[in-house]
Amino acid sequence: MALGAAARRAARPILVAGLALSVAACGGSGGKGGLFGLGPSEHDKRPVNERRESTIWDLFSNRDTSNQQVAVNRYLWNASLDVLNFLPIQSVDPFTGVIVTGYGTPPGGGRSYRATVRISDPALDARSLKLSLQGAGGSAVAPDTVRAVEDAILTRARQLRVRDGQL
Repeated sequence: MALGAAARRAARPILVAGLALSVAACGGSGGKGGLFGLGPSEHDKRPVNERRESTIWDLFSNRDTSNQQVAVNRYLWNASLDVLNFLPIQSVDPFTGVIVTGYGTPPGGGRSYRATVRISDPALDARSLKLSLQGAGGSAVAPDTVRAVEDAILTRARQLRVRDGQL
């Protein structure tokens, strides 16, 4: 039993030294800054979205990503859901601005449609809205129909914006 305790005591300094060497090797700045240098390393000077690698020190940095903003115009988003409310929603992703619907028939219409909407910019602009319509069986939809639905979404988005401006 005494031999086991002595072996554990002898192994403890080896483990501590190995851990210290492992942590020291994670910096990778080569004395040009960073943890033990005079200033931030080149890695730390780049914006977060341009970093190519991460280190163990990134775990302890004070970069809070919980406040990321969604880059989708909320008026276009809500207007798309309002105008296409007759279509069953299959998936939505407000972070990428994509709404995918299933097939549905518009009120007063006889043809079934499916829509995919992508809102690519936070601006309330026609260029921010991309709409794809498909008929039953994946058949093509007339460009005039697509343009009419886009116009309806843009008109509804402007109405929502005006209504919010009057609050």
